[in-house]
Amino acid sequence: MRLAWIEIRDFRNHRETRLEVPPGVTVAVGPNAQGKTNLLEAAIYLLTLGSPRSSVDQPLIREGAEAAYLRGEVETEGGRVLIEVEVRPSGQNRVQVNRSSVRRKRDLRQRVRGVLFIPEDLAIVAGGPDERRRFLDEAAYALWPAKEGERRAYDRALRQRNRLLKEHEGPGPPPAMEAWDAELVEHGSAVTRTRTQAVDRLAPRASERYEALSGDALRVAYAPSVAGPDVEAAFAEGLRARLGDELVRRTTLVGPHRDDLELAVGERAARRFASHGETWAAALCLRLGLAEALADEVGEPPVRMLDDPFSGIDPERRRRLAASLAEGMQTLLAVPDEAQVPAGAVVWEVRDGSVSVRG
Repeated sequence: MRLAWIEIRDFRNHRETRLEVPPGVTVAVGPNAQGKTNLLEAAIYLLTLGSPRSSVDQPLIREGAEAAYLRGEVETEGGRVLIEVEVRPSGQNRVQVNRSSVRRKRDLRQRVRGVLFIPEDLAIVAGGPDERRRFLDEAAYALWPAKEGERRAYDRALRQRNRLLKEHEGPGPPPAMEAWDAELVEHGSAVTRTRTQAVDRLAPRASERYEALSGDALRVAYAPSVAGPDVEAAFAEGLRARLGDELVRRTTLVGPHRDDLELAVGERAARRFASHGETWAAALCLRLGLAEALADEVGEPPVRMLDDPFSGIDPERRRRLAASLAEGMQTLLAVPDEAQVPAGAVVWEVRDGSVSVRG
C-alpha cells in the first residue's frame, strides 16, 4: 500500500499543507523545529487515528485554531481508501472512510497500515518494562486490530481486582475474588497469547534487520509473567501461589501487566550494556521489523515513516540503512541535514510549517 496524497490543516505548526506522495523514498529536510516531525506525525495519525507523541489531541491543534483537519488517500490492493479526520480538542473526533463515518479506530486500522519510528523509541530498549509492554501491544494490535479489546478487558478486570485487594480488611481473600480471578485469567490469557504470536512474527524480522545494519545479533524474546502450554491453568496457579503476597501488598502480582520483552545485543542485555549507537539501532530495527511483519501478515507493505533515523548511528550504519530503504516499501523520512538525504530520494523542504517540493 502507499499514501497517494495528504492534506494537513491546522495540525501542530502546519497551517495548510497539501502534498502528492510518490512511491519509494521521500525525505522531509530542514532545520529543527520547522515541522518535519509534525508532518510524519500527521501522516501516522491519518493512518492510525493516534499519535505516539501525545495521548490527548489538544496539543495537535495549531494554536488559535478550533480543530485540525487531515485528509488523504491510500492505495491498497483492495482499492483506494479515502480518509478524512477532524481532530477536535475534546470529545470524539469526526472520522470518515470513503465518505462513511467510522467510530472505532480498528475499523480503519484493518484497512490501512503505517509504522513510525521516532527517537523517543529508544525508551523501548533503554527504559523500563512498561515501555516494552506498550510496544508489545502496539505491535500486536497493528498486526491484528480486531484484538485491541483484549487489553482493555484485561485492564478493567485488573482494576477491579486491585480495588478488592486495596479495600479488603478481613482475614483470607475478599469474597468476590474468585469471580475477578476468572475474569483476569480469561482476558489475561488472551493478551499473553496475542503477544506471543506478535513476538514470533516480529523477532526474526527485527533480528535480520539488526544483523544487516550492524553485523551483530539482536535477540528479541517475550518474557511473560505466565507461561506454559496451558496458559489459563498456569495463570490460575500463579494467582493461587501469590495470593498471600497479594493480600499483604494489596495489588495483583501475576499477569500480563508484569510481562517484559527481553532484548540483547550479542550476549549482553541491551538495557544494561548497549551503547547509545546499539540502543538506537535496536529501537530502529524493532520498528523496521514490525513493518516487515505487517507486510507478511496483510500481504502488502505498510507505509513506513522514520523520523531522524540516521542521527544516532555511525556513518557505516547510515550507509547500510540508506541502501536498504530502496527495497520497495514506501518510506517517508525526516532529516535535519542535507548530507543525510539518500541518493535518488524525492525531497520536501520544510520551513516554519510550510513544505515545498524540490524540483
